[in-house]
Amino acid sequence: MIALISPSDLLPDDVMIPACTDAPEQFFSEDPHELEQAKVVCRVCPMRQACLAGALERREPWGVWGGALLDRGRVIAYKRAPRRMAGSAA
Repeated sequence: MIALISPSDLLPDDVMIPACTDAPEQFFSEDPHELEQAKVVCRVCPMRQACLAGALERREPWGVWGGALLDRGRVIAYKRAPRRMAGSAA
């Protein structure tokens, strides 16, 4: 029988693993609800402060970093849902 291991099993116990490694696409979603869920994941992440500091230093263009939503390198409160064009079908 073959035993399955995760990448974290190969690292020393004192190495911190970011919480976002399970579903990274959620942190760059176009869906405002998914982005809010990503912020919740960050609340318990051991890398939260370092993640946000690094993202601000690099002026990350978008995504959830360290529990904050960034747009064009700046923290924003929330992402608005895309607006529908006038006259478009629902």
